[in-house]
Amino acid sequence: MIIDCIDNASFYYGVNKRLIRAFKFLREENLVDMEPGKYEMDGSNIYALLQSYETKPEEKGAWEAHRRYIDIQYLVSGTERMGCANLEAMTVCREYTEAEDCLLLKGKGNFFLLEPKNFVVFMPQDVHMPGLAATNPQTVKKVVVKVRI
Repeated sequence: MIIDCIDNASFYYGVNKRLIRAFKFLREENLVDMEPGKYEMDGSNIYALLQSYETKPEEKGAWEAHRRYIDIQYLVSGTERMGCANLEAMTVCREYTEAEDCLLLKGKGNFFLLEPKNFVVFMPQDVHMPGLAATNPQTVKKVVVKVRI
């Protein structure tokens, strides 16, 4: 897992060559005024899901992991609490589905806050629980960029 400010994105270009285009999108697009939806940068290799939703209590969250994509989660507005744990420390509660590129798990992890202009990169070994309320539920606007490995 990587957590940082968008101004430092270039430090991570070497992790995967497709990250360059993904971070360029996050830095250059007017995300505040964009409508929620899917935005393709390179077909199914790199695309963004712009979302607006109400954060939820931890007990309503779910631990998830992906195999085919790196997730870059970038907060446009609001504050969101997220969890992260290593895949090896978790127990599978729903087997991996290829169509959703998603594995659901259970276990314990660590939690942190994501604030505007911050991003987090989740690799396949990074189980994560996004969408949680920092204190009280609030509306957040977030971009999840999916980068094929």
